[in-house]
Amino acid sequence: MKKKSIIISLLVALVVVIGVAVGVKAFVDHQAAKNQRIVATSAAITEIFDKLDIDLVGVPTTQAKLPSRYKDVTKIGSPMDPSVEKIASLNPTVVYAVSTLKDQYNDAFKQQAVKVTYLKLDTVAQLKGTLTSLGKEYHRTSQAQAQIEKINSAITAVKKRIHGQKPKVLVLMGMPGAGYMIATDKSYVGDLVRLAGGQNVYAANGQTYISPNNESLATKKPDVILRLEHALPNVTKPQFEKEFSTNPVWKTMPAVKNKRVYDLQQPTFNASANMNAAKALKQVSQWLYPSK
Repeated sequence: MKKKSIIISLLVALVVVIGVAVGVKAFVDHQAAKNQRIVATSAAITEIFDKLDIDLVGVPTTQAKLPSRYKDVTKIGSPMDPSVEKIASLNPTVVYAVSTLKDQYNDAFKQQAVKVTYLKLDTVAQLKGTLTSLGKEYHRTSQAQAQIEKINSAITAVKKRIHGQKPKVLVLMGMPGAGYMIATDKSYVGDLVRLAGGQNVYAANGQTYISPNNESLATKKPDVILRLEHALPNVTKPQFEKEFSTNPVWKTMPAVKNKRVYDLQQPTFNASANMNAAKALKQVSQWLYPSK
């Protein structure tokens, strides 16, 4: 009996020791994550770190409204052209950028010996994968899972609304001072269209965005047109309005005839998958299936 009591006491002590060790490791890991000096180069990435409750030392200069916790954080320049020198001066442990800008960023950051991690945010699935990986890396798994569950809930809700023939959709992305590009089903907004039950009239064929062509556009009969204003909406929206009023190709399209042309604006919509994905998906669903 005495021997049995000793064994039980040893087992209890072992459990306590293991519990303390696990607790200490979790605390050390959490503190190590807090001590990271992280720079986010886009609004979408900044929003992700906000939802994960992680501080940043550098954020982009943008017209988009950034989370209030970062209002006093150093601005490092626009997402398309950040100041590598300013970023380097912050002594970051890691800089995060979207993968679509890797070719544009890479050489400049290498020259300053700045470590950059590129995040894939072209689809909703990639957004969820990014949340999972960052949640693990910075010990914010519960925060990450909470956001993923919101997105999954939205996906389930919009799939229930799909009915009848899939509407054909044309997605355009405004380019300040340079007209617009056509977004294929490989783009983020194209992915939202797919999840909401629409058919993008332009398949990817390995490309995310393609240059517009009147001859090609004239063969398309989109039921819905989505115009992503993206950066500088005060510039891109007037560009779209002028294009649609002066180019006769648009007048023949069912979407224009039936007044189903919609402007996608920040913060709900962006070129990169972001933390407004659930809201954006529900909105696209309403545009594609307004009667259900």
